[in-house]
Amino acid sequence: MNMNVIELHNPVWQALQERRQRLPHALLLIGQNGLGKFELARHFAAALLCEAPGRAQQACGTCLACNWFSQGNHPDFRLLQPEALATEGEVEEGKKKPSQQITIDQVRALDEFLGVGSHRGGLRVLIVNPAEAMNRSTANSILKTLEEPPPDTLFLLVSSEPNRLLPTIRSRCQVVPVPVPNLARATSALQQASIADAAHWLALAGGSPRQAIDMATAGQHGWLETLSERLASGAQLDVLALAGMLDKAIKDSKGQLLLKQVIEALQKWLVDLSLLQCGQAARYFLAREKQLAALAAMIPGIRTINLYRAMHLRRQEAEQPLNARLFLEGVLLDYRGLFKR
Repeated sequence: MNMNVIELHNPVWQALQERRQRLPHALLLIGQNGLGKFELARHFAAALLCEAPGRAQQACGTCLACNWFSQGNHPDFRLLQPEALATEGEVEEGKKKPSQQITIDQVRALDEFLGVGSHRGGLRVLIVNPAEAMNRSTANSILKTLEEPPPDTLFLLVSSEPNRLLPTIRSRCQVVPVPVPNLARATSALQQASIADAAHWLALAGGSPRQAIDMATAGQHGWLETLSERLASGAQLDVLALAGMLDKAIKDSKGQLLLKQVIEALQKWLVDLSLLQCGQAARYFLAREKQLAALAAMIPGIRTINLYRAMHLRRQEAEQPLNARLFLEGVLLDYRGLFKR
């Protein structure tokens, strides 16, 4: 589903255009997950490499450079991302799962690209997405390049979790915040993508249009509905049954549903519980607000906060679990523990 990110984030796009005359060597686009930051970075890269830019300094889409870019073989562009993002479909049995991290070998493969001049006499552009997927070795290798940047080279780093980046990397980038668009713009984006019940999906996605579209089109309504229904049972939650259902849904999705997304959904459920404990309205699971309010009244607020904090670590662990089902059972047992007297 297409989404016009330039129209959606027009103020950010204009801010990027204003930097074109004096580009830094590195820009860091930050904002919550699902805003379309990566697409915005790609549009900006295409516009910088375009040899016949059109209105609003957007890429023309027809010149030789644009054709190369659209086919993924522009000689002055590189995309650094985890192998798992570039790999589509189910991994064949017996084969190694694609990495969820940007590896040091990927950075070393850039030596030739960074070591020679531009092929077209203009800029070289490198997108790193998501930047927090770099492990420490990879980050240190990139840092050396950022400390002594090659001429006529722009690094575009995209991050939903900038606090996970090395402070030294953040300090060498000019930060470009990408805010959550207002409700009217976000709703319009979903309607243009033919998404029904835009308000429901936007709430579950925390206002992020791209994430809302992805959730709606990836058929996530089923497992999300089941998860929220079972979580609403509180102390009566059947941990083993729910863990088994979620584990099966992840395997059957062939890469469309990730374990970390389940943990993120549970984090949102905990946020709603905490908000209701403070007398505020639910933010994500709007259809379950009455059930959430009843659960919130049973739990000491400090328990909810402590479990939410623990989920931050669980979210990171979810990227490399030894056993997904056992991992889910442990997380759900912790949730059920909220209701112990």
